[in-house]
Amino acid sequence: MNKVRRVRGLDRPVHRTGIRPVMASAAVTALALTASGCVTVHGEREVVPSATKSEAAKALKDFLTAYNKAEKAYDPALDAARVTGPLSAINQAGLKVRGTQNPGGNPRHVPLELTDAKFSIPAKAGWPRWFVADTKSNRRGDLRWVLVFTKGSKDQLWEASYLNLVSPQKMPELKKDKDGWAEPVPVGTKSLAVAPKNLGREYTTYLKSGGDTFAPGDHTTLWKAARDKNTKRRGIAVQYIDEPQNDGTFAPVGLRTKDGGAMVFFSTHHYEKRTAAKGVNLTIDPEVKPLLKGEVKQSVMLERVSNQVVVDPAGTGKVSFLSRIQGLTGAQGE
Repeated sequence: MNKVRRVRGLDRPVHRTGIRPVMASAAVTALALTASGCVTVHGEREVVPSATKSEAAKALKDFLTAYNKAEKAYDPALDAARVTGPLSAINQAGLKVRGTQNPGGNPRHVPLELTDAKFSIPAKAGWPRWFVADTKSNRRGDLRWVLVFTKGSKDQLWEASYLNLVSPQKMPELKKDKDGWAEPVPVGTKSLAVAPKNLGREYTTYLKSGGDTFAPGDHTTLWKAARDKNTKRRGIAVQYIDEPQNDGTFAPVGLRTKDGGAMVFFSTHHYEKRTAAKGVNLTIDPEVKPLLKGEVKQSVMLERVSNQVVVDPAGTGKVSFLSRIQGLTGAQGE
């Protein structure tokens, strides 16, 4: 039996053991922190913390306020300015579906609470800048809500680009300097088993052909096995196309762990085409219909975005998943 977790405000379940068959830089003035306070430095070559701790806390609070408003009204416009990247794709589509199904909003809405926030803020040069917030929530038991916040310039708002639910026992210990700032990992580094920029490609290749890049688990061996089994359904041909996503706010980001490895967030794009044999009708799930374009005559293409966080070991070894959230973001009938 496939086990899934659903996250309110996100369209699709978080898959644990498989899937449910059916998804410019410009010169700026930056702030450098010192032990006694803030001093101004000029240019983008200075290595400075991406945010102050109070700025990070405000970004989290602003996100939470917008998220709860959007979730209560099932209105994607209410948190659109506070989400970006893969989280935006999943969240906005999910709210559109729920808003279509429940035009009056969510009468049973319980506000999300995020407490005990632990911020990992990397010191880095240039833009974009980003940081990680590891929080406790009033949902999903003891699972921590781990978010990446990013901004492309000093004039932009902080937006949440990644969200994953991680068991506190599995959270890796991150490397911090004497001032408590985290160390970002270059996406092209050769010090890890897989360079962060290549994780999306390696993962989509794995889903197609297998291999030994990733450790066995819910989002690797078990998910691949479930997908492979799904292609053998009687009367319906199922095809998968998987693509890495590395551009803009979908780009991978990573922080160095104490043991020399890295905790990396990356995203992927998944298409599932279902074609019915003659005389066989395709069943369209309710959550697909609000996102459906075209008419389903013989086939439907389901489009999904997935965001994941992994532990990428130093040197060699297998990449292991901490969490993955996938959402249906579009559908096309043919």
